[in-house]
Parts: sequence; structure tokens; C-alpha cells
Amino acid sequence: MRLVVIGVNHKTAPVALRERLVLVGDDVSIALKQLEALTDGSVIVSTCNRTEIYALVPQTLTVQDSQSLATQSSSAQALDSQASDSQVIETDVPANTDNTFSSSAALSSAAISAHIVKIKTWLADFKQLPLTEIDSYLYVHRDTHALTHWLRVAAGLDSMILGEPQILGQIKRSVHLAQDQKVLSNQLGWIVDQVFAAAKRVRNETKVGAQAVSLSFAAAKLVTQIFDDLPSRTLLIVAAGEMNRLVATHIAGLGVGRVIICNRNPERAEALAAELRNPNRRVEVRTLQELPQVLAEADIVSSCSGSMDLLIDKNMTVQALKRRRYQPMLMIDLAVPRDIDSNIGRIDDVYLYSVDDLQHVIAGNIEQRRQAAVEAELLVSQLVVEMDRRFQVRQVGKDIQQYRTRTHDQVDKLLHESIAKLQQGDASPEDIIIELSRRLTQSLTHAPSKLMRKAAREGDSELLNFVVSGLQDADRGR
Repeated sequence: MRLVVIGVNHKTAPVALRERLVLVGDDVSIALKQLEALTDGSVIVSTCNRTEIYALVPQTLTVQDSQSLATQSSSAQALDSQASDSQVIETDVPANTDNTFSSSAALSSAAISAHIVKIKTWLADFKQLPLTEIDSYLYVHRDTHALTHWLRVAAGLDSMILGEPQILGQIKRSVHLAQDQKVLSNQLGWIVDQVFAAAKRVRNETKVGAQAVSLSFAAAKLVTQIFDDLPSRTLLIVAAGEMNRLVATHIAGLGVGRVIICNRNPERAEALAAELRNPNRRVEVRTLQELPQVLAEADIVSSCSGSMDLLIDKNMTVQALKRRRYQPMLMIDLAVPRDIDSNIGRIDDVYLYSVDDLQHVIAGNIEQRRQAAVEAELLVSQLVVEMDRRFQVRQVGKDIQQYRTRTHDQVDKLLHESIAKLQQGDASPEDIIIELSRRLTQSLTHAPSKLMRKAAREGDSELLNFVVSGLQDADRGR
């Protein structure tokens, strides 16, 4: 398959190193263009938790290129020995007679290893770091192991938060950037499509991402369980800190039609309002002093301030409910100390959740995700096998076409030589036809004869029987 993955993540490298290897903005575009000279297509995924290069080793390397790479094999194997056993796949096959390697099987393990070192060296140079400083943190996966890794990442199985969905969107953005830079080859694009389709199946057919495992995501889940018709609902954000920003982003993303932000600092409130505004959502900024008035307008309240005093008490809530005609309210208190009086939870038509309540929900959900991850890992293994088979079928079609083209070219060459001899009268037509028949027979039987000798020499009786029976079937078919 020639697919390789080279990178670091939160499991293999400390944040101090990950931040030095991160690729963002124009760096990614420049890096992709430089990798174009080293690969047959590449995608760079760079987040706070990982920086990874997904690439195809060049399919056509000249014999001279391979020999040059082979001279690096000792250092490559020394570097590869630091990686897992899954990173080493032996595929040693001699070169074709046309001085090129025409398929992935023809690339030797040593040549691939040396080419991986070239990509590692490029990464170190690009980030202006010594390779010796970063190499022990880099992991390398090849072929189906690389495919498995990519699918696990896309499905959220390799994330810091098991099953989180954001990574799939990040990979899609990385792929779109590679497409924009015109460095996504047709073959790598086909692999990407397979990975996306498989990741969707993993998420749809297992519950690895079904349960909320972050406070903001859990808050959003509560909203969907209590309310419908979200475009008609109003979200009240009390304090515009980072936690409430995440909550607001998640809940607003559900389609809430109106957001009110109450905050002491109007500049921070306006900054959050700018993030949340869109043509289908009205966002307003109010002062904390207006909280008693706007509380009645809110269906959903999320509060997370640093105040030492209660911001929403029981009396304020009772008055708001009267003005709302006792329509239900969901209140989420993420503050410690609490912003919302705990006695409010006893009022009918109010659903109050503290940070502890959400943590209990999350703890149970994490365990459910871990159980679902076992099923997801099994499905990943099955899907990788299916993708590899589809790839082999796709690849063998190209190999067959190349073989037929070479055969036709060889036959045409022999035929033209025979016609020239006929025109020149060098021999009798009967002798020329006999010679053409002999040379065609030698040409057409050379490849299967060579394969049978190789199978016999290596004691591969299964391959030998397969080739012999196939040739016999072909004879009977004539």
C-alpha cells in the first residue's frame, strides 16, 4: 500500500516537544509543497495533541534511487528498531528489468525505511530541530498498520478523550488543505475516502462517541433531553469565562435561536457574542445588574463565575417562573463556589445541575465508552481488512493493465521485426512464422515459468500448485 504515518501525539511526547513540532497556518501549506518532492501525496494533521504526516512512499523509484536509499538502510533500521514491531514489514522483491519499481510490492523494506528517514530528516530540518532530539518520540506505521492507526485516530479511539468527535473534523480540514495545495494524489485520496467512510461506520455502529464525557458536551446533551424546537429557545450565559464559552459554543451549535450574555466585563462579553452571532441567531450583551430581569426570558441558564456570592437565588427564580408562566427552565451551575442557590432544585419546573451532578454523569459515560471501545476496536480490525482487500483489487487491476500493455508492446515489437524480415526477404515466410511463434511462446511463458521456479526454489507448494492449476485451467479454456 506504501502508506506511512510519521508523528508524535500526547502518548509519545510531552507538550513541550509537541508545541515545537506543531504546524499551523502558512507552515502547513509550505510543508505540503516541500513534501511533494518526497512523497506521492501527503496530509498533515496538526493539533494540540498530535502532529502527524500521512504519506505515500513514491511508487516509482529507479534502481539507482533504490541503491542510494539502500546505503542508508543501516541507519534506517537502527532508527526503526526504536519503533514497534508493527512498523516493520518485509517486502523484499528484486527490481524489474526496466530499471523501475512498478508496484508497492517491489519496494524493499530497506528502501522504505530509508525513505522514512528522509521524511523524518525533512521534518527536523523544517522545524529547525536536531533529528536526534525528536526521533525517539516519533512513531512510524506502515501499510495496514498505518491504515489502522489513521482509522483509530479518525474514529476518536486514539484521542485523549476517548471517542471525541472533533478530530474527524480536524482531519477533514487537513485533507481539504492538501487538496487545495494539489498534493493529494488520486491513490491517497481513495485511501482518505475509505478512512472517512469506515470512521463513520465505527461511530454509527458502536457507542464509542454516544455519551458525553466533557462538562460542556454533557450540558449540551441535557438541553436536547429536556427541550425540543431549539430555534425558539433562549440561552442565558452568566459570566463569559472559558468554561462558559465552551458551554455556549456547544449549546448554540444545537441551533438555539437567542443567546443573552451577562458579564461584569463588557469587552469579554462582546468577544464571546461575536463568536456566537450568525444570521439565524440573535446574541445580546447585558450587565450582571440586569440578571433578575433577563432570567425570566431564559429557557437555559449556564453560570460559571468566580464570585464568592450567589448570583441567582430562590426568590429571583420564583419571580422569573411567574413571569414565564411556569415554563420549564434548565439551570447548569458550573461554578465553585456555586452561583445558583441549591434550594432552587426543589422548585417544580426547574432542572438544576451542579458541576458534581455533571461529573457523576460523565464518570458513568466514560465507562460506557470504554466498553464500547472494545467493540469499536474489533470493528476497526474488520474494516481495515476490508479496505486492504479493496485496495488490492484496485491495485491488481492497474497491475493487470500494465502487464497487458507491456505484453502488447512486446508482441507488436516482434511482429514488426517479422514483417521487416518478410519485406527484406531475409528468410522464407515459413521460417519467419516459425521463429515468430517460438519467440512469442518464450515471451508469454517467461513470467509464469519464472514464478513457478521461484515457488519451487522457496518450497512454496501452495503458490506452485496455484500457478500450475491456473495455467492448466487456461489450457482447458482454449
